[in-house]
Order: sequence, then C-alpha cells, then structure tokens
Amino acid sequence: MLLVNDLSRRTAKYRELIHDALERVIASGWLVLGPEVRYFEQSFAAYLGTPHCVGVGNGTEAIQLALCALGIEPGQRVATAANAGMYTSTALFPLGAVPWFMDVDPQTQCVSLSEVRRAVGAGVKAVVVTHLFGMIVPEIEDIAAYCVEQGVPLVEDCAQAHGARLGGRCAGNFGDIASFSFYPTKNLGALGDGGAVATRHKELADRVQLLRQYGWATKYRVELAGATNSRLDELQAAVLSALLPYLDNDNRRRREVANRYSAAIVHPEIRVPTAADSGYVAHLYVVRTSRRESLRRHLHAFGVATDVHYPIPDHRQPVFGKVFAEVRLPVTESLVEEILTLPCYPEIGDDEVQRVIDTVNGWTT
Repeated sequence: MLLVNDLSRRTAKYRELIHDALERVIASGWLVLGPEVRYFEQSFAAYLGTPHCVGVGNGTEAIQLALCALGIEPGQRVATAANAGMYTSTALFPLGAVPWFMDVDPQTQCVSLSEVRRAVGAGVKAVVVTHLFGMIVPEIEDIAAYCVEQGVPLVEDCAQAHGARLGGRCAGNFGDIASFSFYPTKNLGALGDGGAVATRHKELADRVQLLRQYGWATKYRVELAGATNSRLDELQAAVLSALLPYLDNDNRRRREVANRYSAAIVHPEIRVPTAADSGYVAHLYVVRTSRRESLRRHLHAFGVATDVHYPIPDHRQPVFGKVFAEVRLPVTESLVEEILTLPCYPEIGDDEVQRVIDTVNGWTT
C-alpha cells in the first residue's frame, strides 16, 4: 500500500544524521531545555528571519501560549477557521476563550481578508489564521495590515507551512506571533511531539518562555498566571537542528510532486489545486470531488492510501453540542464533503507519483 506519508522512508534517508544527534544528547546527560533547545531556537529563528523563537511541547500548546502571551482572557472571542482540524479551538479551552468561526476561500481553503473584517467587526479580541495544507494565506499581508490598523493581534498558525514564503518572507513573519508544530508528519518533523512560538516582539517571547514552564521567573518562583508545562526536549531539538538544513530541498520536492499531480490529473470529476510557487510547500495535497468515497474505494483497491483532512468542521464537533448550531459556513461545510488527500511527501518515487496519477485518471463511475 502506498501511504499518504511514509515516515519510515524519511527516517531511513536521514538515519545517520538522526543517530548522531541522539547520541550527542545522550552523551551530554542534559535532556530538557538545554543547549540543544537554545541552538535550535536560534537556528529556526534565523531561518524564519524573526528575532525570537521559543521551543514548546507541541503545536497546539504553541497556539495556546501565543494567545495567552497576548493576554486573551476567559470569555473573550478569538477568530479562527473551522476547517483546520480543531487545533486552534482546542487551544482555546484552557484559556476559557471562545472560538468565532470564519469561512474560507473555496479555491485556497484559507481565510480571506473579508472574513477577517467580518470577525473584527463582531468584536473578536484576536485573529488566528492557518496557512492550511502548506499554502501561505494569499492575503496575509493585507490581513496583517488590517489587524494592525484595528488594533487586533494576529496569530499565524504555521503548523503546516514551514518554509512557505510570500515576497521572500517566511510564514510566521506577518502577524504579531506565530505557532509551529514539529509533529513527525510535518514538513520539519521531529521523532515525537514538539512545537515553537516565533515573534518579532521580545516582550511576547519573554512571556512565552515563562508560560512554557509553570510561570517561573526563577526556579520555583511563579510570577505569571496561565502557565503550563510545555517544554521542547533536547532529543527533539537536536533532531530538528539536524534536519533544518534540508527543509527547503524537501519542500521543493513536495512542490514538484504536487505540481506534477495538478498538471497530470485530468479527471473531469476532480478539482485539483492550482500549480504553485514558494508560497506552497505541499504539506498535504488535497483534491476535491463530489463522489469522494467512490474515489477512495477505487484508490484503495489499487493500493493507494488516502485520508481526509479534515472531515468534521469545528463548529459541528460534538464537544460543542448545540452552541454553534446556528452558525453557517457554506464553503467550509461544502469542502468537508469533498476533500481527499493523496500521497505527497519528499521520498515518494517518480514512478509512484505516476501510479497515483494513472489510478486517479482511471477512476470510472
């Protein structure tokens, strides 16, 4: 079976680098928030082109701590897309904040400036935009300028967009603060969980540093409320540092595969993403069809795995009960019935890409 993302190929490709990184940490005896974390924070900040980076436990906590550092309080509303896997909504629970859901553009599946305007007009206290599937939000510059004009902080969720660029600027450089995930499937992935918060504002970085470790100003002295235990460990930081120099090359390969799909998949019942440049790092390659389950069965029968990212929009998740029953997001609600993820990762072979293309094009009614 050709997997959507075969991590065994990635670890095999970088086995020696990973082994050396792990051995270095084991020999040092320092396992949490030590020199490897500091080195990765500096290296990733330099890669992004931002002054500050703080390593944390995972990408969801990165969103949570970013919002906490911005001063989001219980009962306040935070704007977010509803088609991005519930991660921002989950991050709001510990804060006692409430999601305010934005619809998305049907082509990019990302939020638009018009939706951000609608959210700000409704009185939200912060906006979170997700660079979904590896696509940098096309209107991110205008969204950022509008949020500054309105005095509403902007958080970029970059969990799927490591290295995506617009006008030479990396995702994470447009808003007030940005969150990253290093879950193993990400474009820059660790061997387990990990995350980071990046910002150009020193005061926000300083707050996140306290928030990630109990609110300690010094050991055992708690000075900041709303903190948690969310620390990037040395092993993951060392692996991330080893893989970071290869991120751009891997992103180029992802984009090459994605653009090849978009050029060669010509089935009349399937809509593919448009060919893209450095603004798209192809974290996921997602097509649309009104007969998704039929296509999934066909692909599976020919040994091609698929997935759905994501099948339930946030405002229809059971955890909310009927709280958002009156919310209507027509584009989002249409997309979740049609989207399908095809295999796309740097280690996939050219022959396997062609196999996927041929199998998709060979789907019959």
